[in-house]
Amino acid sequence: MKNFIFIFFISLYPGQQTWNLQQCLDYASTHHPSIKQAAVAVEKNDRLITGSKGMLLPTIEAGVNHTYSFGSSINQSSNQREALNTQYDQFNARADWELFNWKNFLNISLSKLNKETSTYKLAQAKNEVKLNVIQMFFTYQNSKSWLEVLETQISGIEEQIKRTEKEVEIGNRPKSDIYDIKANLGTLQEQWVSAKNQRDLSRINLLNAMAVTQDSIDFVMDNENPLSESEFQDPDFTKRLLEKNPAYQSVMAEINAQKKKEEVARAGYWPTLNGTYSWSTFYNKVLGKDNASTLSFSDQFGQNKNQSLSFGLSIPVFNKLQVKTNVEIAKLNAINSNYDKELVINNLTQTINSIKAQFLNAQEKYHLLDLNFENQKLSFQKSEEKYKEGLMDAYTFFVVRNGWLQANYNLISSKNDLIQQTELLKVLESGL
Repeated sequence: MKNFIFIFFISLYPGQQTWNLQQCLDYASTHHPSIKQAAVAVEKNDRLITGSKGMLLPTIEAGVNHTYSFGSSINQSSNQREALNTQYDQFNARADWELFNWKNFLNISLSKLNKETSTYKLAQAKNEVKLNVIQMFFTYQNSKSWLEVLETQISGIEEQIKRTEKEVEIGNRPKSDIYDIKANLGTLQEQWVSAKNQRDLSRINLLNAMAVTQDSIDFVMDNENPLSESEFQDPDFTKRLLEKNPAYQSVMAEINAQKKKEEVARAGYWPTLNGTYSWSTFYNKVLGKDNASTLSFSDQFGQNKNQSLSFGLSIPVFNKLQVKTNVEIAKLNAINSNYDKELVINNLTQTINSIKAQFLNAQEKYHLLDLNFENQKLSFQKSEEKYKEGLMDAYTFFVVRNGWLQANYNLISSKNDLIQQTELLKVLESGL
């Protein structure tokens, strides 16, 4: 319902929209093609469960056959072959029931395991999409922040050029200051073009990660409170996140499915018990002759009825080594699934530990930058006063000013990195 309201809301306002990270994740979780495909796989396996259960039921079919025979034929009255043209109508019904086939019961269990696996893969697909969206979201935020820093620098330098030109006119500053500032302006303008391109590309990558084709969305940051370091102090931190991760749960379900497939293959050695019931009747009529002696349709329908009930036991003796081959292949698939499990554990362990390391590093870096931020601010203010009083040349002030703006960006980028690792961790902790 929340997603429906959200989609309905954005459809009413097709202009510029502002989405935060959570809105991006909500949209991608319901609209990304890989997630839709995984959802279809779950529905497909649910139908296969119904099909597997249906194998325990009998098959019933009914038929009718209308035949004309010309020439030599059997006279149904005398049971002798004569030159007759006849009309023959047959009605039949048949029921076949596999009373016992162990493979049918195993296939029900296997189809349930396949559905469980597909459910975990759906959650895994959502996680992968979310992780990618988070990374692209913060890449965009950082590139946008850097572009804003450069725009602030360029705007400040343009004002500085105007002010310096006036001071040159009255003789307070040498003309070389203007040349120095304009040279630095050209360098910043080149950086601005590259930064603008990087911002646009990162925005395109974010839209692609969300599977959004419209280009009328702006992405903004919310005020987030990053996790504390205590979240990582649990000695079972990695193991806990690993065991609840859908990728791990998916591969474990796949291992169980492969074991069940081996049992299904072995069921080929077991005998099967079948039952068959059939009912039939017919109506026969001689064409082109006096049919006064021919029994009526209703009389023949009743007199010619026939029923049969049969049971059969089928015991496999030799099947060209096909069952043995299928069993061996199933064993190898089970072994391969265990190797898949090792790969998943290795990859998830690396991912979880990387997030932990990057979070702790970003947290330490953010605290250091935050502590020094006020000192850097005071240093810039003092330098600005010196420049206005003519105690500092334009180039030196330009360097100080750029350092101050760079410090602002570093603080923003460090906080974004801290929040990014927090959001990545939330996805890994969410499980199913």
